[in-house]
Amino acid sequence: MATKRGPGRLRLRVIFDPDVVLGPGKADLLDGIRDTGSISAAGRRMKMSYKRAWDLVDAMNRFFREPVVHTSKGGSGGGGATLTPFGEQVLAAYRRIEARSAEAVADELAWLHARLRPPQDE
Repeated sequence: MATKRGPGRLRLRVIFDPDVVLGPGKADLLDGIRDTGSISAAGRRMKMSYKRAWDLVDAMNRFFREPVVHTSKGGSGGGGATLTPFGEQVLAAYRRIEARSAEAVADELAWLHARLRPPQDE
């Protein structure tokens, strides 16, 4: 059965230094934290371990001048996590970079897509 290919998409990483990278995974994690109020829930949504999610949040909080995520400790009321106002700005800036980049290369992606071989029957 042949499958239809999509027109292509960008997976953009902004690399400031080998250890300071902002990409789609971290942005999606920030979206998840904003949506769920929880690092663990955001990680589960991405099929990522809590430790991996926590390590990514910790890295972002360390490489920016201000924290991007605020955490509160668990206990009887439960803990949680929220994006800081700065974290909201970081996420919005990254999403604008993604959108502007996709717009800038749309013609080239369409050109490449039109030149792909048709999918083969399996």
